[in-house]
Amino acid sequence: MHMKTHHWLTLAISLALPAIGGAQNPVIRDQFTADPTARVFNGKMYLYPSHDIPSPVERLKQWFCMGDYHVFSSDDLTEWTDHGVIVDQNDVPWVQPDSYSMWAPDCVYKDGTYYFYFPSTPKGEGRRGFAVGVATSQHPEGPFTPLEQPIEGVNGIDPCILFDTEGQAYIFWAGGGLRMARLKDNLTELASEPQTVEGLPQGFKEGPFAFERQGKYYLTFPWVQDKTETLAYAMSDQPMGPYEFKGVIMEQSPTGCWTNHHSIVEYKGQWYLFYHHNDYSPEFDKLRSTRIDSLFFEPDGTIRPVTATLRGVGISDARKRVELDRYSRITPGAAIAFVDETDKFKGWKVAFTQKGAAVAYDRIDFGSEAATKVTARVKAPAGGRLSITLSDGTASELDVPRSEDWTLVSATVPSAPTGLKDLTVSLADGESVEVDWLVWE
Repeated sequence: MHMKTHHWLTLAISLALPAIGGAQNPVIRDQFTADPTARVFNGKMYLYPSHDIPSPVERLKQWFCMGDYHVFSSDDLTEWTDHGVIVDQNDVPWVQPDSYSMWAPDCVYKDGTYYFYFPSTPKGEGRRGFAVGVATSQHPEGPFTPLEQPIEGVNGIDPCILFDTEGQAYIFWAGGGLRMARLKDNLTELASEPQTVEGLPQGFKEGPFAFERQGKYYLTFPWVQDKTETLAYAMSDQPMGPYEFKGVIMEQSPTGCWTNHHSIVEYKGQWYLFYHHNDYSPEFDKLRSTRIDSLFFEPDGTIRPVTATLRGVGISDARKRVELDRYSRITPGAAIAFVDETDKFKGWKVAFTQKGAAVAYDRIDFGSEAATKVTARVKAPAGGRLSITLSDGTASELDVPRSEDWTLVSATVPSAPTGLKDLTVSLADGESVEVDWLVWE
């Protein structure tokens, strides 16, 4: 069936179900990663998230629990390398051992040193709340060495560092509202008294992320308007404001994930929004995963609202598994579900339950060497047939045998496609066919 005959549904964040594979949301698929701060160092994208885990202590069973930080890197936003743990709660001199409070971090570079900022619970009799510490390294992936003491005067969470056009550094954080101060040249001490950011709307705000673009300063932040957090922003001509509120970048999650937390960064000429959602944990929103979507500015410098997607950003390699469930578009009669409810990190599948139902997946690179065969991992208790169509008109029919278990089925690809193509898979025959992934060779 041709794509024009379908009533396509636009993807929204209400579908809380991503998968395993390249260039799709969420981008880290073997562990939970929240509060993603993205930074570009040495021409590569580095990701510094917090690390949600199921709590090993009873007091945090229903709350956020984070004991360490990993760093990840990518040069294409598609394939990510985990460089392992860079800071552990029990290796920081000032942090209360086993407090599991290593919340949203940031990392910046200056004069040959990388500075990693992180909040946590300080040790000591009667100490409450959060402090913000610093760890340093000669490399963006670590190893990082934490300083003996946290930054004096910063009591709160979610540190973010901004450099103005003259190279002056500022720190923003959340605690009794959004706060800010100038930093000394050593980036580890305050150079001014903390002050509240002016010009922001009423309501709960946290997770500040500030950046500069074309001489304008942007302060972006999670903001609760109703029950869950939106992502909102304000603009100013000066790093310390006053700021003028501009609106919402991303609407709240209709699935009820209470938090969202983000960063905004330019990479190879395109701006991106890094954020999180509870994709791998729809029943518990304290276990989050990093997503990426493209972000655009209007001619006047305001930010165009971003719609959350499962497809995400980047180009998928046809020679690697294409996870159809991270779709670009979907019609009624096709739905997404976990492959294994007992191990959600195994990802998702597409379930076709209506003849003619279709799923589209854009931006697949077939390379310069012609692909002649497509293989799919499928399941169909009563059998069926799939139509696999590329944007150049190349079409394959894939007969799916009766099977209660996952099986691999292959078909010849006519016209031997090369280059960049979009894909549509539809149910040509049958009543119940499931697809895990496809790959070409």
